[in-house]
Amino acid sequence: MKPNRSSPFQAAQKPRIERDPHPADLHVGRQIATVRVQSDVSQGQLARSIGVSVQQLQKYENARNRVSASMIYEIGKSLSVPVSRFFEGLPENGENDRATSPPLVDERIDFIASAEGRHLIGRLVRLPPRVRARVSALIAAIGEELSISECDEERRDGGRSGVARTLDT
Repeated sequence: MKPNRSSPFQAAQKPRIERDPHPADLHVGRQIATVRVQSDVSQGQLARSIGVSVQQLQKYENARNRVSASMIYEIGKSLSVPVSRFFEGLPENGENDRATSPPLVDERIDFIASAEGRHLIGRLVRLPPRVRARVSALIAAIGEELSISECDEERRDGGRSGVARTLDT
């Protein structure tokens, strides 16, 4: 019977715990989504172009799966942008990467990449242009009304925050 020796090259067993994606993976995924949307390319079109499923592309964009160097190259080629475009805005090597907060994520891209956003956009594009314009105007009016209401509430409360008002009661 052989003695059970551990090798220094043996990988330690890691628990299968969900971990947050690395900030660089989040950044690259968001950049892929941003460039794709700016290029007016659908997820289906890009996925077909690079030879992956739409679900796989969604995993890249949401950083649930890391994107390999060769896949980043193919994505850049398909979207006609240099590979470096996906890394713009990341801290340089040598900067304290872990200490810096993750790059800011554009909430609009997050929404577009979400199932809810894709569902809403899918329904909006099926509307006739005139109706779509009216829906857009309605949403803008609601947004204005909400911001006016918040300003009025702040003026009535003398600029105190909602937390301060809650603590006073």
